[in-house]
Amino acid sequence: MHAYSTFSLHKLRAGLQPHNNPVSMSVFRSGLLVLTSPLSALSLRLVPILASAARLVQDTLYIHLQPGLSLTGSTQPHSTYVPATSEVYTLISKLYANADIHRHLNVRVLLTNILNQGAAPPALGSVQNLSQPPEVVLTDFETRDGGQSNPVKQRLERYATSCYSCRPNLISVLLYPEYELEVSDEELSAQHETNATEEPLQSYSDVVVGGTFDRLHNGHKILLSVSCMLAENRLVVGVSDRDLLENKMLKELILPFEQRVAQLSEFLVDIKPSLRYEISPLFDYFGPSITDGKLKCIIVSEETLKGGLAVNRRRVENGLPELAVHIIKLALDPLHGRNEEEKISSSSLRYRLLGTLLHPPHKDPGVPCHPYVIGLTGGSGSGKSSIAQHLVRLGAFHLDMDSLGHNIYHPGGPVYAQVVEAFGTDILKEDGTINRQILGAKVFRDQEQLTRLNNIMWPVMARIAKEKIDEAAAQGNAVCVLDAAMLLEAGWADLVHEVWTVIIPEDEALRRIIARDRLSEESARLRLQSQMSNSQRVKQSHVVLSTLWEPAVTCELVEKAWALLQKRLKEE
Repeated sequence: MHAYSTFSLHKLRAGLQPHNNPVSMSVFRSGLLVLTSPLSALSLRLVPILASAARLVQDTLYIHLQPGLSLTGSTQPHSTYVPATSEVYTLISKLYANADIHRHLNVRVLLTNILNQGAAPPALGSVQNLSQPPEVVLTDFETRDGGQSNPVKQRLERYATSCYSCRPNLISVLLYPEYELEVSDEELSAQHETNATEEPLQSYSDVVVGGTFDRLHNGHKILLSVSCMLAENRLVVGVSDRDLLENKMLKELILPFEQRVAQLSEFLVDIKPSLRYEISPLFDYFGPSITDGKLKCIIVSEETLKGGLAVNRRRVENGLPELAVHIIKLALDPLHGRNEEEKISSSSLRYRLLGTLLHPPHKDPGVPCHPYVIGLTGGSGSGKSSIAQHLVRLGAFHLDMDSLGHNIYHPGGPVYAQVVEAFGTDILKEDGTINRQILGAKVFRDQEQLTRLNNIMWPVMARIAKEKIDEAAAQGNAVCVLDAAMLLEAGWADLVHEVWTVIIPEDEALRRIIARDRLSEESARLRLQSQMSNSQRVKQSHVVLSTLWEPAVTCELVEKAWALLQKRLKEE
């Protein structure tokens, strides 16, 4: 049994002004939005309705379409089926596209009561479990008393809990008149004429769709929702992995396959639990689409249409019937920035992660609180040094471990004698100094020799680094950047509070190394192969940066990371 609570939106009116930060004003982690307006009118109201809901809900917002639902009268309303028409299809796509400006919201349009042509209607009335049970139920239903009608709220609460699993003490909110628009009859009529027809969507018993599905976004949700609407019994989903990820921008920030599948599964089961889902990895561009004889339809975007046509050619070669090809339009990102795609995309989401804190650092009591030490690392050619220089300009103390390493094997240095003894006098120049190129040629081609050199160098460098950090603290420096290409390999992450990694694609790193150090491609490749990979570094990092773009962009990313660091330090 649920204990119901009524809630006046007027009490939050100060927090619902457009100029306020929506996340800071949100008071519920999850919510259910019941939309009751006619579809033609709803299309015009989506933007203000979503804006009002976004100021109340800070994470998951489920949306239930029930046009024509009345929350007045003597009888309790019940959920009814909404035919899966082109108009509903268009509205759902528009809903996700409009919601993209509210980046804190995880919107999920529920399809339980959307009935496609050819599907046998399951019995309504059972309560559907949701992965994030709503704490609040919202509606666009219009009342004459400005949202103060307790009987309407009580009916709304009972309606919500009769359809979905909700949190105890469910709160109800009537959004009207917060979203109220002055819409003329002529505008409504024109909107109705421009809307898609109410022609039923063609449905299919078994449908297939594929993609990377990294950081599930609203473009993915449109693709998946359409797939679910067209599928009567089974939806086969191929998820790109391994070689198919190699050419993706910032591939190191793509979520692991298991995590992408978990997010995908949760979303699909939430929006349409009646379907049977088969999710499998894609190691090529075709997967089960060219071998499964039961499939009837493939869902593609405008970008992947050629792939859909290629699937049909391969099916014919395999003696299977061609699939119906259903194309969806790309959803545009109204807030895309420089170096981001115009469409809603995972690449843009990964780009926005640069400079942000990917996960909170573990507080090690063995590391002094002051100064706050950033461990800056990156492979050869990554541009780590330019980022270190910019951090120094912003106020950080710079501890260059690479320079420190070079200095300690100068004649008379703490490791000079050990290095000469270990690698022979043929590594020496005429003046007695160590020839770094000859030494490098010896160790980069032989892992055993490289390990031998590191075991000599790293302990001494760690001891000197601690001394330098203490000096920085004594000088009153708030932030120290420990700049080290081998930070993680050497175990120096224990000396720092956060690990910041600089990444660039391997082909760009090769180009830079060859140009800078005048090495052959083979020598440059051997150097990179002797180092930890970008993916390995990113897994151990708190902040990731890249110098792939022009210097002005690198500066912006560093300044973003620095500003967010200063904010974290103030909050401690």
